[in-house]
Amino acid sequence: MDDAEEDVLAYMTFPKEHRAKLHSTNPIERLNGEIKRRTEVVGIFPNDEAIVRLVGALLLEQNDEWAVQRARYMTLETMAQMSDDPQISLPAVAR
Repeated sequence: MDDAEEDVLAYMTFPKEHRAKLHSTNPIERLNGEIKRRTEVVGIFPNDEAIVRLVGALLLEQNDEWAVQRARYMTLETMAQMSDDPQISLPAVAR
């Protein structure tokens, strides 16, 4: 147990406003539920490629929603607080 202390408490290094979001599985459970709902509507898929296309489209749609819902999820600005190095603090797409 003592050996795992650093791993167990790793989330404490994140900003305080992120901690509740880090230990919550609500976003992934919501996504899994949406995939299940949409695939049950189809019932039987004609081939593997059809289900990959549907699930891929759902994942792209969800990614777009998460990208614009800045207030609900962790923002680049609050993630930047975690590092003093400007090269590490923000992803390349934000520069």
